[in-house]
Amino acid sequence: MKKVEAIIRKSKFDDVKKALHQIEVNFFSYWEVTGVGNEKQGHVYRGISYSTTDIQLRYVEIVVTDEFLERTVNTVLESAYTGNVGDGKIFVSDVLEAYRIRTKESGHAGIN
Repeated sequence: MKKVEAIIRKSKFDDVKKALHQIEVNFFSYWEVTGVGNEKQGHVYRGISYSTTDIQLRYVEIVVTDEFLERTVNTVLESAYTGNVGDGKIFVSDVLEAYRIRTKESGHAGIN
């Protein structure tokens, strides 16, 4: 099993969520976070200057079987993409075991 951690634009969260549901990834957790990015310059919107170094983001955590990993990562890459600075990052790590508390199932059955 793998854990996919994606830090994405808040504005792209609904697109990512819908795309994940379409590939049958129906369980994941998310948090609203603020990140500091690489962009050093500010932007002006309607005459008001604002900093883009602190960006409102969503942190999405998904645990999938090894067979779903590539499909999940590609789905997040495609649905979160804008082509602009601040699109986010994806990290993948190993998960040793997963358990469903209610039924005490483990492994694949514990995450589905």
